[in-house]
Amino acid sequence: MFLTKKHLSRRAVLRGLGVSVGLPFLDSMVPAQTPLRQTAAAPRTRLACIEMVHGMAGSTLDGSNKHYWSPVAEGSDFEMTATLRPIEAYRDYLTIVSDTDLYPATAWRPDEEGGDHNRSSAVYLTAAHPKLTEGADILCGPSIDQVYAERFGQDTPLPSIQLSVENGDGTGACGYGYACIYKDTISWSSPTTPLPMELNPRTVFERLFGEGGSPQERASRQRADRSILDLIAHDVARLQKNLDTGDRSRLNEYLSDVREIERRLQQVEKYNAANPKRELPAAPLGVPDSYEEHVRLMFDLQALAFMAEVTRVSAFKMSIDVSQRVFPGSGVKVPFHSLSHHGENPATLAEFAKLNAYHVGLLPYFLEKLKTTPDGDGNLLDHSMVLYGSPMGDGNVHNHKRVPIALFGHANGQLKGNLHVRCAESTPMANVLLTMLRKLDVQAESFGDSKGTVAI
Repeated sequence: MFLTKKHLSRRAVLRGLGVSVGLPFLDSMVPAQTPLRQTAAAPRTRLACIEMVHGMAGSTLDGSNKHYWSPVAEGSDFEMTATLRPIEAYRDYLTIVSDTDLYPATAWRPDEEGGDHNRSSAVYLTAAHPKLTEGADILCGPSIDQVYAERFGQDTPLPSIQLSVENGDGTGACGYGYACIYKDTISWSSPTTPLPMELNPRTVFERLFGEGGSPQERASRQRADRSILDLIAHDVARLQKNLDTGDRSRLNEYLSDVREIERRLQQVEKYNAANPKRELPAAPLGVPDSYEEHVRLMFDLQALAFMAEVTRVSAFKMSIDVSQRVFPGSGVKVPFHSLSHHGENPATLAEFAKLNAYHVGLLPYFLEKLKTTPDGDGNLLDHSMVLYGSPMGDGNVHNHKRVPIALFGHANGQLKGNLHVRCAESTPMANVLLTMLRKLDVQAESFGDSKGTVAI
């Protein structure tokens, strides 16, 4: 068979009226007899940054002694703690960094005392100290997701996406002299430009796959339960004629994933429209009452976006500071924020650790999606760096010491996994953020209050 250099572009899309659907990686995207790593289809690392608020039981003195979060042993021969046990199956992709501090989230002046909840999220990915203000003169720093997006996200349809499952109003003052926006987002494209987090999965879906179209056209399609796949059926049929069996199967699996998420969104919207007594009455119709379903939808959307390289960068805020949400699936009946103020009571601290484990236990859904998705010469988890952590350490006293950090994925060979690194006392968390940027091929000299890098 005569082989040519003709191939399908990695940026190819399927188009219909108001719809543009990116493609997953297909073998047809690699020129014949050309090594993948030498082509435009070579995988670029995806970055997902996930925040959980209120700290961890393992960041307290008692919790640290009981190893609620950090393992006892360092290196690769460590035993999973109770909090980390839900992610045991992903040990080979897991890097734990213990005992770093997030000093910029602390009060630097007497008039900043008490504002830890209002500062924390703004500092999580920036390692910059927010300016105390309730006005428009906000000031913090660029976040690592946006530094990466600026360098390696400009050739994708969306440089980055920002998601949440709980939203503040993003405007006005939220107490202790701080503007609300500081606690409502973890993404900053510049020291003065915070990026809003999107709560509604339907809106995210339309951003990923909509090419525009009028609001009326989108609303009409949704009311009729029409799928976006109906609008690209002609393009799909034409493309499949030129694909081999393996690529056709891969394309069909991907389109089935798109349709399944769309179907779930339609079910949520139907249910919410027919049931005005919702758990979250002020939320858009596309937001499920179930916290777990909301999180899963947001994870699915990130996985789809990474699969088709609609974007390589996501930031996901899984809660909001001072949230009093109760999580029935955890078996814990005390509201989140109240439980974080455990008073160092051993029994209450153990309950908080149980809730921490529940939150960590939501990650395997996302990690498995990435691991089972082929991507070039590996899978998406091989080609991703996923950060999970909290900007607060001990929520009981609002400190930012021993903040929990876990990294998942191999980042295109830059992270080996199965590793626990314990840092020296007072090591800035910014050292981890700087290390991440360098592993992502962003050659930064420093970041935030960094003083060096971490051996991961």
